[in-house]
This record gives sequence, C-alpha cells and structure tokens, in this order.
Amino acid sequence: MALIGRLVAKVIESDAPLDRAGLARIMPDLLEEEAPLAPPGTAETVIDSLVGMGPIEPLLRDDGISDVLVNSPDEIWVERDGRLERTDIRFENGDEIAAAVERIIGPLGLRLDLASPTVDARLPDGSRLHATLPPIAVDGPVVAIRRFTQAMGSLDDLVAAGAVSEHGARLLQKAVIERKNILVAGGTGTGKTTLLNLLSRVIPARERIVTIEDAAELALAGHVVRLESRPANAEGRGEVTLRHLVRVALRLRPDRIIVGEVRGSESLDLVGALNTGHRGSMATVHANSPEEALLRLETLALMEAGGLDAGTIRKQLRTAIDLIVQMGRDRSKRRIVSITNVGAATLDEEYRP
Repeated sequence: MALIGRLVAKVIESDAPLDRAGLARIMPDLLEEEAPLAPPGTAETVIDSLVGMGPIEPLLRDDGISDVLVNSPDEIWVERDGRLERTDIRFENGDEIAAAVERIIGPLGLRLDLASPTVDARLPDGSRLHATLPPIAVDGPVVAIRRFTQAMGSLDDLVAAGAVSEHGARLLQKAVIERKNILVAGGTGTGKTTLLNLLSRVIPARERIVTIEDAAELALAGHVVRLESRPANAEGRGEVTLRHLVRVALRLRPDRIIVGEVRGSESLDLVGALNTGHRGSMATVHANSPEEALLRLETLALMEAGGLDAGTIRKQLRTAIDLIVQMGRDRSKRRIVSITNVGAATLDEEYRP
C-alpha cells in the first residue's frame, strides 16, 4: 500500500487529468519511471484510488456480485448468487472509506460530512449507493452498494431461469398488452425492478412512457421520458419528491406511467392517475403478500388524503389496480410467487407455481 500511496501522490502532484481515460494513458510512463518492478494490476489500483471506490472497485466490476457491503475498514462483504460472502479486501481506515464515497458523490452535487452524515446516490452505471458516517454508524463509515445487473432481456429469460412458468409469463404478457394496471410487490432483493424492466419491454414502441424513480434503474427502449427525484441539499432546499414528479408526469402526455417504487404520499396521486385514463401503468411496492400490498398503498395514500376516509381510498385502489404480481426469494432464487386479480371486493389468485 505504501507503493500505491506514493504513486497516487505523484499523480496528484502532476498536471495529469483526473479521469479514468487520462490516467490510463499516463500510468505506463509513470510506472516505468517510479516503479518498474511493480506487480501486475498496480496501474488499475492507482486509478481506482484516484477516481473510483479504491480497493472495492474490482468488486463493482464483477458481474457475479449483486451487492457490496462495507461494514468497517476490514469487514467487507458481497452478495454472490444470493449468498453473502466475506472478502479479504480491506480499507486502511475509516477516512479512506469516506474519501472513496466523496470521490463518487462529489460530481453528483452530493456531500457526506458531519452536517450530512448519510447519502443516497445513483452511480453512473445505475447502481445505488448508501453511505452513513459516525456517530450514526457506531463502528465507522458504512457503505452499501446495490449493483445494477440487468442480465435478462425478456420474460422468456425468467422462464428459462425457473422464476415463472410459461403459463405465468404469458399471463403477464397478455396483461401488459391489454393495458392492465400492474403492481409488483415483494421484499428487498426479490427482483421487483428486474420484473418491471421485463414487463416494460412488452409495451408497444409507439406508446409514450414516463418513468418516475428515486434512483433511475429502469432501462427501457422506445419513447421514454425518465424522471428522478432529488433530495434536499445541505441547506434543506431543492428537494424534488416522487409525489411532485407524479404530478409532473401527468403534464407530459404519458400513455403509461411507471413508478419504480411507491413509498410515500405519491401513492394518492398515483391512484388518481390510474383512475383517470392512464391504463397500462405499473409500479412496485414493498409488501409480503397482495393483501399487504393494498394495505400499504392505502396507508401511504391516507397520509395525504385530506378529507378522504379509508373506505373511499380502498375503493379507489381496487379500481385503479388490476393485477398484483407477488415476488419472493427462496435461498438464492428469486421467483414470481403469485399473480392475483384485484376485484371490487375480493382478490382472485390467477397463478401460483
């Protein structure tokens, strides 16, 4: 690590451009001059220390890893094929972790310090990063990165992976084509966003889609307008909420609206949109069953319902949502647990593997 630190200092002292492409051009000459016997991979390590996440950058390039979890400088875990594994990678100290996060979030206009001890960010490849500093994080800076790995291209890939039967895939395809409003429910890491991506690819290319997300992860083709929320800055200003974006979306002449995840008062505006002509829209919600999904949306909508009572909200929900797709996770396997039709008074399960 002393060699890496010395080379990093040399680069900083020079007038070399601090971007990955520029650094890659100068590293061969620098190594020949400063460290001709340096081991293989030294150049990449130096570049990662200057413009990347330092020692965990190779993990972020590994397509087999879905999550990178930094619990402390010497405790770094990854999730691979649905299983957590501890790595032998380490940071020198907590300051190095914080510096790595700041390198990534700085160009995004975000900050991480004592005044703002937590940060959520979308990385250039679409992955999501969350970081927390002490004293909130007791044992040092904590970082969690959910990588964006969209390996599947169609519903047929879900069938091939054993996540749904051929019959279930055709039910979903038919529902999208018939412009049914679909709610995808499930816990963290069950594949809700992946399914939303695959369902969206069934939408005819001529239709205009507006997506609304906290962190833009949906990768859709065709006529797509992407909207992303924004947190408040250090002065508490500039926040753009999902609820505001739902209202913005309605002014953009959408054929369909797709909300990456409903988690707040935007639920009420979304229900209104689904009941006023925007058929074929989709959203996800954290819930462990179709019943819990409806109850969660009802609770979220009531937060901003004003004079509306729970009964009225419940009726609007049941007319707004046609289908609930419940996702689940069994050990390392993500799958569709059920497909349920939403009626005025009942939930009718249409598919279960």
